[in-house]
Amino acid sequence: MVNWLRRLGRHWLAQLRPARALLPEQALAQIEAEVHAAERTHAGEIRVAVETSLSWLQLWRNTSARERALQVFSALGVWDTAHDNGVLIYVLLADHAVEIVADRAIAAHIPAAEWAALCAEVAERFRNGEPAAGCCHAVRSVGKHLARHFPAAGGDGNELPNQPVLL
Repeated sequence: MVNWLRRLGRHWLAQLRPARALLPEQALAQIEAEVHAAERTHAGEIRVAVETSLSWLQLWRNTSARERALQVFSALGVWDTAHDNGVLIYVLLADHAVEIVADRAIAAHIPAAEWAALCAEVAERFRNGEPAAGCCHAVRSVGKHLARHFPAAGGDGNELPNQPVLL
């Protein structure tokens, strides 16, 4: 019960400094440019979503950052690419959590431990007050993984928007 109340307090306080305050338009444009540049090197699709806090209902249900990332992966249609090669970089600010959700084709080639290490690096940049740099680092790193396993082929279309989503 104490942990739940602490988490509730963190999420309530996080609303005082929403994602939009941490990632103004210039930062969002920088992240979008990184996604665009990375996607030219591979056949995958990258989405970035940053959420300030969970709803009261999600907190009551004890929704984890991973569970929420899977919901966002679905809601943004990252799973719906022609070659099952979409990746979501999800940040939950209130929990200081970063999750990477990779679609089936990618998950078969890149071990979860590699994603976990990258998540830790990105979370550290957020803790150091560098949210835009953290997101850009995540996009570049995911792009390098995808380029290794899914190199760009002629005619690869951009199936998903490159703009980061603030939830």
